[in-house]
Amino acid sequence: MEWLAGPLHEAGFRVVALDHHGNNFVDGYEPEGFLHVWERPRDVSFVLDVLAREQPLGPVGVAGFSLGGYTAAALAGVRVDPRLVWAVMTGAVPLPEIPEFPGALEALRKKYPLDESLRPALDSAGADFSDPRVRAVFQVAPGVGGLVTRESLETVQVPVGIRWGGADTVNPYEVDTRPYLDHIPTASGRSAGPDVRHEDFFLPEPAHSAVRARVGGEAAAFFEQHLA
Repeated sequence: MEWLAGPLHEAGFRVVALDHHGNNFVDGYEPEGFLHVWERPRDVSFVLDVLAREQPLGPVGVAGFSLGGYTAAALAGVRVDPRLVWAVMTGAVPLPEIPEFPGALEALRKKYPLDESLRPALDSAGADFSDPRVRAVFQVAPGVGGLVTRESLETVQVPVGIRWGGADTVNPYEVDTRPYLDHIPTASGRSAGPDVRHEDFFLPEPAHSAVRARVGGEAAAFFEQHLA
C-alpha cells in the first residue's frame, strides 16, 4: 500500500496502515478475514482509540483499496445486509472467487456448522460501525458493494471520493462500485482508466505502472481539500 500511504505522508498526514487479522501477509489467512468483512471497521476504530491516547488525532480520513474500500465506507455508516450475507454463506447467492484465498467459503464452512446456530453471529453484520471521528473517505476499487443496503448508503454525510479500474473483474464496476457512487449523496469519482484491472493496484509489476502513483496523488489531494 506504499502507493497510497506514501503520497499521504508526503502531503503531511499522519498515516497508519492496518494488518487485519486473518487477512495479511504477516500472520497468514483465515476465511473469516475475507468473509466476515464487518469486523474490519471495528479494527480501524480500535486503532484510532489507541492513537488518540498517544496524542490528539485531528480530523480523520480513511482510505481503502478493495475490501478496504468497503471498510472505509462502513466507518461512514454503510452497512451490509445480513440477509444477503446469509444467502452468500448458504450458496443461494454465488460468491465470486477470491484470488488471494481460493476456496475461502469452503474453508469457512469446515470451521463452522452452516445451520441456524450461525445466524445470530451473522446478524451482527448489519450493525452500525460508523465512527464520528471519520470526516472523509476515499475508496479505490471498492468491494462488497453488492451486499450493502441502499438505505445505509443514503445516510452517508461525509465526502466520499471513488476510483475504479474499467477492466476490474474482481470488483466489477456495476456490481461493487456503482452502488457507492450512485447512492451515497456525497460521493464523486471517476475511472482510473478503461484498461486498468484490479491487479494493477497490487501486483509488483502492474501492466499500468503509473496508475497507482496517480491515484495515490489524487487521494492526497482529496484529503487536503476535505480535512484542511
